[in-house]
Amino acid sequence: MDNPLFSLKDKLILITGASSGIGRQCAVTCSQMDAKVVLLGRNKERLTETLSLMINKERHSLYSVDITDYAGIEEVAGDIVEKYGKIDGLINCAGISTTLLFNMTRPEKMDEFFRTNVYASINLTRIVTGKNYFSEHGGSVIFISSVMGVAGEVGKSIYCLTKGALIAGAKAIALELSPRKIRVNCISPGVVETPMSKNAVYSRNEESLNKIKSLHPLGLGKPEDVANACLFLLSDAARWITGTNLIVDGGYLAK
Repeated sequence: MDNPLFSLKDKLILITGASSGIGRQCAVTCSQMDAKVVLLGRNKERLTETLSLMINKERHSLYSVDITDYAGIEEVAGDIVEKYGKIDGLINCAGISTTLLFNMTRPEKMDEFFRTNVYASINLTRIVTGKNYFSEHGGSVIFISSVMGVAGEVGKSIYCLTKGALIAGAKAIALELSPRKIRVNCISPGVVETPMSKNAVYSRNEESLNKIKSLHPLGLGKPEDVANACLFLLSDAARWITGTNLIVDGGYLAK
């Protein structure tokens, strides 16, 4: 690496949602930058597929775990630190999406989405940033939010609520963790070509998909576009950045 500021050499990075899409690419990119990566996700087979794409496979590990199992994830975090040492970075990628008109929204559905998109990632962040878990030298926590956290869209009220909550919460958490040099930021992508986006309502017919594409002046994103932004925020090059929301959207919000 020509510029050591962007190196993740020997940093221990945890990534949730690492079984596909953005989380998978973040794992691959971090491995390319010489990090030690711990993959977290529910599907062990798909996590193993992610591992097969990474370099220096022997340096990395995986845990099949549901991050909404709050007790279980705390046990996993303790095991990681005991086996591999203290944590330098966390990327909260795990999340779910839906299209549901507001008049069909019910508390049960909201709770389901908040449990996965907000409560689970906030809870994991609370655990791993504890003094017995996180590096005494500081480090970086990233929440993958969305442009929907700052912009509205028909049928996306629940999703917007959860992603907006991450952006607001990250600011407060950043202030509390700053004395320990732990930086906390969000990344808000536009539509990225992942398995989740390909299963979305707008991908089911060409007209709807073309409309979504037209909203992105630079075209739809690739997982690498978000992973590269994560790499920056994990690295020492971003040592003076905390409490912010990095927009990576191909121009979606420029209109």
